[in-house]
Amino acid sequence: MFELTRKKRYLFSILSGILMTVSFPFTGSITPLVFVSWIPLLFIENNVTLKKYRSSKVFIHALIVFVLYNIGTTWWIWYADEGGAIFAFSLNGLIMAFVFFLFHLLKKRFAGKTGYFFLPIFWIAFEYLHYNWELSYPWLNLGNVFSITPSFVQWYSYIGVLGGTLWILSINILIFFLLQNKYLKGVEFKLQKRSIILVSGLFFLPIIFSLATYYSYTEKVNPVEIVAIQPNIDPYNEKFSDDAGNQKNQLDKICDLADKSISNNTKFVLAPETSIWEEFNESNIENYPFYSFLFERKSNWKDAELFIGASTFLLFENKNSSASMKDEGGPGFYERYNSSLLLNNKNQSKIIHKSKLVLGVEKVPFISYIPWLEDLVINLDGASGTLGIEKEPRVLTSNNLTFAPSICYESIYGDFISQQVSKGAEVIFIITNDGWWGDTPGYRQHASFASLRAIENRRSVARSANTGISCFVNQRGDVLDQTKWWVSSAIRGELNTNKEMTFYTKHGDWLGKLFLYLSFSLIFYEFIKRISAVFSTTK
Repeated sequence: MFELTRKKRYLFSILSGILMTVSFPFTGSITPLVFVSWIPLLFIENNVTLKKYRSSKVFIHALIVFVLYNIGTTWWIWYADEGGAIFAFSLNGLIMAFVFFLFHLLKKRFAGKTGYFFLPIFWIAFEYLHYNWELSYPWLNLGNVFSITPSFVQWYSYIGVLGGTLWILSINILIFFLLQNKYLKGVEFKLQKRSIILVSGLFFLPIIFSLATYYSYTEKVNPVEIVAIQPNIDPYNEKFSDDAGNQKNQLDKICDLADKSISNNTKFVLAPETSIWEEFNESNIENYPFYSFLFERKSNWKDAELFIGASTFLLFENKNSSASMKDEGGPGFYERYNSSLLLNNKNQSKIIHKSKLVLGVEKVPFISYIPWLEDLVINLDGASGTLGIEKEPRVLTSNNLTFAPSICYESIYGDFISQQVSKGAEVIFIITNDGWWGDTPGYRQHASFASLRAIENRRSVARSANTGISCFVNQRGDVLDQTKWWVSSAIRGELNTNKEMTFYTKHGDWLGKLFLYLSFSLIFYEFIKRISAVFSTTK
């Protein structure tokens, strides 16, 4: 019989964290290990329950697992901000450990294997919440692990990334049952044939279905030619320099790259996030030198329009939102944005603001609910700690095409992109600046997530990065062409557009909504039971 000693529990904690890490894209990329990565942690939880140890032990071991998972997969955040990295590793690991601890507490109330159903319910509810609350950070949601194996998850067009999480946790639990029967109860594997068949079916059937879909899926031929620019400007030492003429030189470089790559059939040129980094007032955009300069440069592009990242602001007489800051030079308020800017063929401009902001860098959490936090917002060199956002997902229509504009971090939010597609987007444009993290797994992971958005909505993706990976992705999630790291270049390609809506596009993260409702219902039910028990004992 297998005995899990204190020392083995800690070794199992480390093992679980390592398995989760090496299964994640570009920190190992050994994808199949994700299906056994939770088993050591489940053995720990089972051991604590059987031995009737304090439940706090489960929390401690889970914390070890998930802090290791966060550090192992996203250590590259350190390159951008040491303090932010420590905060991200600690807070996200703490939240994940709490969710697993909550599963443990409720599981103890049920006999047998019934309680294990609560793990996928609570975890998927947490991942859905992690897309939508103030501390949103869905980078490590389990279903993202398949971003480098798109042929295995074509069914994401029905259920999205959260379906991948359900698949992973279900197989981990079922294999754990097999090993539990073998090593804790002495039941040989040959006596567990039905369970082995169940596990095998659950593992192979989604893959078979996905492969069949992958090889039979045919895009409708409706091409649009796009040029994606990668100027490769160092974000630390060059991009945001105040040297005279620096902004113009960078825009010159972008336009020079476009000139060399564009053809008479090109409809759009994509340039990265914050390519226009000097902030300008959107209301007076025509008065800024870059505006006439860019229209002059693109005058030789025939039908091509420019979609480019910019830093913008607006002025308001009254406070517009929690992101509005007092204008020290006037009676009103101003609000800053990370924006995308379209310069069309009619010498007109359209602007959409980034809605999914990076925690700590672009927003201060809970500022809408705790007003006094506004006084604590970091304000260096006149920069507010919270940017303004759009009230709802928006799309842009120009040059006979409707597209979903996605700025950097927004591309990891499946439900957000699906709302844009449901509003008519025929293709997805991503502009980003992935140079902050150096030559690490960070920019590779970020680029790979574009394949998941393509599958979920059956939309082609064009991606322009300052540096990192600029690429084109087809509707099956295949990368068709991409640039290399730290290389100044441009790529031109044709992407097929699509107007048909997938089940996921129509319904978004329906699984997350369902499991969040179930989670709150279970917690509320358990709370009522405990309150009733207290009152019954006091009578």
